[in-house]
Amino acid sequence: MRRDPVELEIFKNLYHSIAEEMGAALRRTAFSPNIKERRDYSCAVFDGAGEVIAMGDHMPVHLGSMPMSVRAAIDTGAMEPGDVVMLNDPFRGGTHLPDITLVAPVYVERGARDIDNRKKPVHLPNLRGRGRPRHMGPDFYVASRAHHADVGGAYPGSMGLCREIYQEGVRIPPVKLMSAGAMNRDVLALLLNNVRTPEEREGDLGAQIAACHTGAARLQEICDRYGVSRARRAAGDLLDYAEELMRAFLRHVPAGEYRAEDFLDGDGINDKPVKIAVTVKVSARVAAIPAWPRTGPTPPMVTVDFTGSDPQVEGSLNAVAAITHSACFYVFRCLLQEDVPAAAGLMRPIKVIAPEGTVVNARPPAAVAGGNVETSQRIVDVLLRALAQAIPGRIPAAASGTMNNLTIGGMHPETGEPFTYYETIAGGMGARPGKPGVSGVHTHMTNSLNTPAEALEYAYPLRVTRYSLRRDSGGSGKFRGGDGIIREIEVLTDCHVTLLADRRTHAPRGLAGGANAAPGRAFVTRRDGSIEEMPGKFSTRLRKGERIRIETPGGGGWGIV
Repeated sequence: MRRDPVELEIFKNLYHSIAEEMGAALRRTAFSPNIKERRDYSCAVFDGAGEVIAMGDHMPVHLGSMPMSVRAAIDTGAMEPGDVVMLNDPFRGGTHLPDITLVAPVYVERGARDIDNRKKPVHLPNLRGRGRPRHMGPDFYVASRAHHADVGGAYPGSMGLCREIYQEGVRIPPVKLMSAGAMNRDVLALLLNNVRTPEEREGDLGAQIAACHTGAARLQEICDRYGVSRARRAAGDLLDYAEELMRAFLRHVPAGEYRAEDFLDGDGINDKPVKIAVTVKVSARVAAIPAWPRTGPTPPMVTVDFTGSDPQVEGSLNAVAAITHSACFYVFRCLLQEDVPAAAGLMRPIKVIAPEGTVVNARPPAAVAGGNVETSQRIVDVLLRALAQAIPGRIPAAASGTMNNLTIGGMHPETGEPFTYYETIAGGMGARPGKPGVSGVHTHMTNSLNTPAEALEYAYPLRVTRYSLRRDSGGSGKFRGGDGIIREIEVLTDCHVTLLADRRTHAPRGLAGGANAAPGRAFVTRRDGSIEEMPGKFSTRLRKGERIRIETPGGGGWGIV
């Protein structure tokens, strides 16, 4: 059958709208400001084989790695109607422990199968699968991932300077949080008994379940309208279409080998720079791959090889394979037009080599909290730097290159209960060929927002004493890099504060002759008025009335003035 381009475009937008609506449901029903305000969550839709067919416009570091979590959930065992699998294990498709993923199968009711029910009333999915042979697998899967502000461990916020994953929090293998539509209370109790803020965690998990139910309901409606065979065929066509668009782009990239390296400042345990190296090998032009019929695996056109990167480190900057794959997915997706479907087919022409035991593919029991947030950013930086040699007119200068992870925890003076606050703080975007960078914006692997001061002060015993752009922190050049941010917070009770940030000694680089940006800085103001300059990665106690001030890096400049 020949592909109908109009129908393909319709289904592309239908599936994308489902992922977006899932995210909206999660955001509206979540308890924590980290999800409600910062939007630190992601949702996606998968076909019956576990291949991603649509992603919401959410967090790139979540989305590119989420397929591995779905695969881990599928491989654990059959998921029946009404089941929801929960996991956060970084070594089984997760990213770091605070990112909890829920995966749910979608069984379309038999009444919608193989027919075009254009006039049939819309109804919710049959979660118990009545009238469906049990040997048949799900028609689709839906998944939601959210960063929980605490999952236990040695430090409030679960983002501390740890040496092994056991210190970072509760590690959850794929387990059923719900079975046949009923909550597995023992599993939930085991999790909630090991976190500092159980009520907030339960509320956020409920929001993720609501997001999965929303996705299942919308997929049922699509199948009611178009028929399940047509919907599944369109999902497969989207995978092939995404691959063809990627191959069409790669045919215009000059063949050759392009190398680059960059460094993380240190792992938080020692100050030795951590190298990430990449070689991007673009093959000579290959013939276009026929869209139909597909007879087997298609050959890669690009190999992304991280051989030469440093071995995994003692601190928490280790990235797992899912993170490295996610960063590669993000970079190559950015090179295409916005209307290209963010489907699994995009990576078919791209082979990723991440040697096991290195900082880009760590083995357990490595600590990994910072690998998701900091190392992922550096992987993007080094990959873009390599590609700038091949397609200089498409690549921006380095962005701030750090998520500036700030966690604050203690006992709330009004409730007497523990609280944990987590946020990432934006920086400057790198200047682009023909345009300056944007100031005070989250870039690359994060797509979150800064927590509004009003929301922060309402929810926690904290006060924002300064929140402004950091003027002239962007690199100069023909096009100037964006400026970073200054954010100062006063604690209104005794707290434990942790900062996990980078780009303090290795500044964001300019490109095409542009200047580097200003590196980041951090200061603690004590009650006696003394000011201590702090490293990029530290953990300390703040007494009531003391302040922490974060000055984030700008973005690199582009071009010679």
